[in-house]
Amino acid sequence: MKAVRFHAPGDVRIEDVPEPTPGPGDVKIRVRNCSTCGTDVKISKFGHHHIHPPRVMGHEIAGEVVQTGAEVTGWAAGDRVQVIAAIPCGTCAECRRGRMTVCPHQESMGYHYEGGFAQYLVVPAKVLAVDGLNRIPDGVGYAEASVAEPLACVLNGQELARVGPGDDVVVVGSGPIGCLHVRLARARGAARVFLVELNRERLELAAALVHPDAAICGSDVDPIDEVLKLTDGRGADVIITAAASGAAQEQAVQMAARQGRISFFGGLPKDNPVISLDSNLVHYRELTIVGANGSSPAQNAEALRLIATGSVPVSDLITHRLPLEQAIDALGVVARGEAIKVTIEP
Repeated sequence: MKAVRFHAPGDVRIEDVPEPTPGPGDVKIRVRNCSTCGTDVKISKFGHHHIHPPRVMGHEIAGEVVQTGAEVTGWAAGDRVQVIAAIPCGTCAECRRGRMTVCPHQESMGYHYEGGFAQYLVVPAKVLAVDGLNRIPDGVGYAEASVAEPLACVLNGQELARVGPGDDVVVVGSGPIGCLHVRLARARGAARVFLVELNRERLELAAALVHPDAAICGSDVDPIDEVLKLTDGRGADVIITAAASGAAQEQAVQMAARQGRISFFGGLPKDNPVISLDSNLVHYRELTIVGANGSSPAQNAEALRLIATGSVPVSDLITHRLPLEQAIDALGVVARGEAIKVTIEP
């Protein structure tokens, strides 16, 4: 079969590889869609310490069951499924406390296990053990279902930041994650959602799709001043930094209302992870700063439900649908910011 494999930083190849065979507790699927994200670009350029090459890339996976292992029950050929990316162990102290997103033994599709940029994929038994194989609801296409994985991460971030009715929400970063944050914030009852982005073309592309209450170009105006103007000097209830930017994190604290919540959703480069924080603002305004790391199996299932009910539309965010043979080109499209969401159709 054809597959996209990472060999070394800067060395990603489309190759012929043996078609996988499921073990007794595994499920084999025909991949129908595997969407791309900025993490795929980073892996292609720099690798990852959990990846021992060669490794089939891709972790936003949807497809059709073609074979089940002898010990598998409840699944059959023809079932349409979405696969979690992050696989918690389900048994450690954190998992037993319901904190599966921070499982210290977490493994991932496309990292520890072969990913979805391939015609076929084996879903390991560990995924089934934590209810990480989800049935795609009727009316939801494979491409849309593949977006459930990033939406689940967004859902985790907004649950931690307690986005809710009446909130003024600022989303910094207008990539696919930022667009999903805008739509989910509306679904959760936010009063207004403001989108901040440095790149004007990228901002306009996103704003035309998700229609924020204000689109703020950070290279033209001071986003702190703009948010304060829009909120009559009060600041925003929630600020989500959906960008790998220390400056955005520092600005988020400056634009927060009293008892505001700040989500450091986008991680920073490992060689520059330290920011300057005005601790007195956190102290006197009673601010809450939270991180966000991945998603749980339950959040993947909820993300699929949000897509199926139309609460969070995602189809129009998929701006590019490309065959497997163009997967390496797709990574370039993502890297250059020419798309919102790019999906691969093996």
